[in-house]
Amino acid sequence: MRFIRKVMIGLAALAALPLAAQGPLPAPTAKKVETAAATAPAAPTSPVTLDAADLEAWMDGYLPYALERARIPGAVVVVVRGDQVVLQKGYGFADVANRAPVLPETTMFRPGSVSKLLTWTAVMQQVEAGKIDLDKDVNAYLDFKIPAYQGKPVTMRNIMTHTAGFEESVRHLISSDPKAVMTLKEQMPMALPQRVFAPGTTPAYSNYATALAGYIVERVSGEPFDNYIENHIFTPLGMTHSTFRQPLPARLAPHMAKGYPDVTQKAKPFEIVIPGPAGSLSASGADMGKFMIAHLNDGAGLLKPETAKQMHDFKAPGVGPLNSMALGFYEQWVNGRRAIAHGGDTVWFHSYLWLFPEDDIGVYVSMNSAGTQGDAGAVRSALFHKFADRYLPGEDKAGTVDAKTAAQHAQMMVGNYVSSRGSFTNFMSLLGLLGQATISLTEDGKISFPALDGLGAGARDWVEVEPFVWRDRGTGERLAAEVKDGRVVRFSVDAGSPFMVFEPAPASVNAAWLNPALIAALGIVLLAALAWPVRALVRRSFKADFALEGKSRRVYRLSRGFAWLVLAALAGWLGLIAAFSADIGSLGGPLDWLIHLLRVLTPVASFGLLATAGWHLWLTIKDKRRWTMKLGAVLLVLAALVLVWATLAFNLYGFGLVY
Repeated sequence: MRFIRKVMIGLAALAALPLAAQGPLPAPTAKKVETAAATAPAAPTSPVTLDAADLEAWMDGYLPYALERARIPGAVVVVVRGDQVVLQKGYGFADVANRAPVLPETTMFRPGSVSKLLTWTAVMQQVEAGKIDLDKDVNAYLDFKIPAYQGKPVTMRNIMTHTAGFEESVRHLISSDPKAVMTLKEQMPMALPQRVFAPGTTPAYSNYATALAGYIVERVSGEPFDNYIENHIFTPLGMTHSTFRQPLPARLAPHMAKGYPDVTQKAKPFEIVIPGPAGSLSASGADMGKFMIAHLNDGAGLLKPETAKQMHDFKAPGVGPLNSMALGFYEQWVNGRRAIAHGGDTVWFHSYLWLFPEDDIGVYVSMNSAGTQGDAGAVRSALFHKFADRYLPGEDKAGTVDAKTAAQHAQMMVGNYVSSRGSFTNFMSLLGLLGQATISLTEDGKISFPALDGLGAGARDWVEVEPFVWRDRGTGERLAAEVKDGRVVRFSVDAGSPFMVFEPAPASVNAAWLNPALIAALGIVLLAALAWPVRALVRRSFKADFALEGKSRRVYRLSRGFAWLVLAALAGWLGLIAAFSADIGSLGGPLDWLIHLLRVLTPVASFGLLATAGWHLWLTIKDKRRWTMKLGAVLLVLAALVLVWATLAFNLYGFGLVY
């Protein structure tokens, strides 16, 4: 059983990979997060004036120690106010081996999905120019067709609010191989994922959709996307150490910070973000400061004031009162103040950008490692909240719900949930099983959502402040649910994810029963497979005859042969995990042969086991064998049924290469 448990742990590690690329960080343990994030100085009892001297002293008191505890080599921080830079400073090393410091003016970091803000700005420039209509079918701008879903097309507004309805796509996402780069014209029709939600109804984060927006900018402007960004964003703002190009241009390559698993390990190769408009930016902290200043000043140098306002102030429908999507940006409320923001994660770089439009303040941070156990997420979350507590204090007004009602509502939330940001129609849907979120109850009857604990300074303390709206006492962030006919139908959270919701896991694929069932099934198959040669050796040692003869013996051997085939398929999946755990880019072609093989082998093995195990059971009953053999045959049939169900439910078959 220990082997089977290791298998499941390996599969769970696979589930985290797509999220590490252009999305939320894997959650570290609460204990580690507390160590990394609690180093920030305590909030003052009265507001502090935001000036360079105080801010630098405060940041120097927080960030170096937080980076050291998290084992992150280096970071850059930029804070702007109005049209001025308050602080831009590097911490630690851009290159550990050469002891090269982070220079905020020139050292380039990879901000991951923060890149999307430049793509959305380019889209709004073309809206301004009359070349893109936010509410028009985007097929009007494309040279291939995106099929309608439930009779409804995709619009640019859907794309910018992550409600186009595309399922997750991880093939052709990130690679260390420069040859992985491809044009948008080649990639967009080839990588088109299935749409699984009606447009405008369900937030589901999509790197593909953002790259599609970049391709539309390319087509309507007549300029290649990289050229367009250089001509219409970098040049007007004087962003001289920024590029979307991959690999880096020769003049910029010496300025690139290296990415690391943590400070104790060797630097990793430059990452190729294949859907470039979704995350391929490399930029210095100073250049990101210029971009923030432009947006804080009504789009100065980039957009007309009314266009920037349209982009910043739009509020897409969401779950209850939670943070929602603007056009490209998303909300982050803190201390009763509205920020618009975007986070970004490649495998090695982890970043966040926040703008406070009403206060004319922008904050940007980027780190060149996730650190131990993904602590970069806690470091940047603490920076945001502690910065706001010090320089933008205020109170979030919170109501109360009576204890009896709160207990009832908490009980209604208990269960397993599936994220809308996932795969549903291909073999990667297995990650949905392994990554199901769980809401449970604490000892005092409050809801507990462990998947979120690692993204802040310790575990959350959720208190219901209005019906089906909970507030974390530590951060002020909220969790809210939609309820219909007395049932929770979806919930979401403030913590950086207005671009996805969680829906109750259907009974057919609920991990609460299916994960234990799979572990038990694989354990039974393993025992059956091993028992075959072991029994043969025992019989040979004692010169005993095998009880089965003729057809019964052949069917028995067939069933054990298929049991070994199941284990071979399992070994293949583990090999696949190991291969692209080392390089997620291997999914984009090098491992296609193995994926094809496994999607043939898995259904053959599971269905073959069911057929032969069922036949063996029938013969065992017919021949009136002893009860132990009948029990073993029944257990093997049940195990085969579970494996067949998993094969069908999670699409572990087929030949499609869009996943």
